[in-house]
Amino acid sequence: MRSRGSRALVRAVGSIAVVASLLALAGAPGPAVAGYPALPLAYDRAFLGNLSAPSLMPGGSGSIAFSVANPLSGAISQAALTLQVYAFNAFPGNATSTVTVAGAPVLSNSISSGGSVVVSVGSLAPAGVYRGSVGVATSASTPSGTFAVRVSLSFVENSTGYLLESRGWFTAAQWANATQLPNGSATLNLSRLGVSGVLTETAIVVEASDFPVVLPLVLVAAAVLVGIGAWTYFRRGPTSKSGTRRADDDHQAPTAFGSKRTRDGD
Repeated sequence: MRSRGSRALVRAVGSIAVVASLLALAGAPGPAVAGYPALPLAYDRAFLGNLSAPSLMPGGSGSIAFSVANPLSGAISQAALTLQVYAFNAFPGNATSTVTVAGAPVLSNSISSGGSVVVSVGSLAPAGVYRGSVGVATSASTPSGTFAVRVSLSFVENSTGYLLESRGWFTAAQWANATQLPNGSATLNLSRLGVSGVLTETAIVVEASDFPVVLPLVLVAAAVLVGIGAWTYFRRGPTSKSGTRRADDDHQAPTAFGSKRTRDGD
């Protein structure tokens, strides 16, 4: 009896140890990604501001406006802002995909490479601000929908390089690993993303105008109104110069009463 109880106790202890090991592995944080030094989260919104993209019709053009600021106590140098169209959300239908559609909006600036546009900001003193824009052009074949634009900012401060990127530069697995604790709580672990901070994104909205469809309807409605006005005018008949009007002749009622009406009450 004593030996059978001892074996059961050993099996129970072993099972508990295995379960504990599995839970520890499941709750263990993912490996940190070697990258850039992290900055305080409060700086994320301070670096990039006034980011706004246009709403365009197919074949139209506009610009993405932005401002880059230096919230640090020391000057920054070699600052560069990168923008890239990376995802497409069609409507109607809400089908999201990578930008493989023909006629996707094209960004333009002094430096363009692989679908990306790089704006050379240069050096900024503490509290310094750079304001700029990037051109956006669509074609007649650009489909209606929302085109997401991801951004990144790199610079050097005190001989140290920094990099801030928006959500679009990370995979879903990378983002989940860095923004969710084992208990489901939200967090932001920059070391797991390998960046100094996270920036906001923007989107270009392309929507075909309804004007070409509405215009013929407006013209038809105008013609109908003109016809009704003319019919009403000529139906009144001539009037005397003294202001008196001769009695109207009898007229057949509209077809709402039928075409075979011969006397009152029919």
